[in-house]
Amino acid sequence: VQLVESGGGLVQPGGSLRLSCAASGFTFSSYAMRWYRQAPGKERELVAHIISAGSRTNYANSVKGRFTISRDNAKNTVYLQMDNLKPEDTAVYYCNAPPPLGYWGQGTQVTVSS
Repeated sequence: VQLVESGGGLVQPGGSLRLSCAASGFTFSSYAMRWYRQAPGKERELVAHIISAGSRTNYANSVKGRFTISRDNAKNTVYLQMDNLKPEDTAVYYCNAPPPLGYWGQGTQVTVSS
């Protein structure tokens, strides 16, 4: 099983990034997926959740209206579109297949700074 994130980087406040997470080794289309983030010195935070079919999503209050989670089951990939980024969005972002699977990616760094 692998979850491989990509798309992180350095962006100015107000900018956008799109994270991708490529999954392999399990039946991706059958399971919900999540994005988490962890800033230095803080606990890991659930950012967004999407059900297996992609028709329902949930977001942390801190990112509602700015971030969009989506998935392409044909490509075994989940995305996180991040718009109007703020310095407080700086964190390592992790892709997660929640219980009963409990799989995690290695994380990708997002830094929002001028």
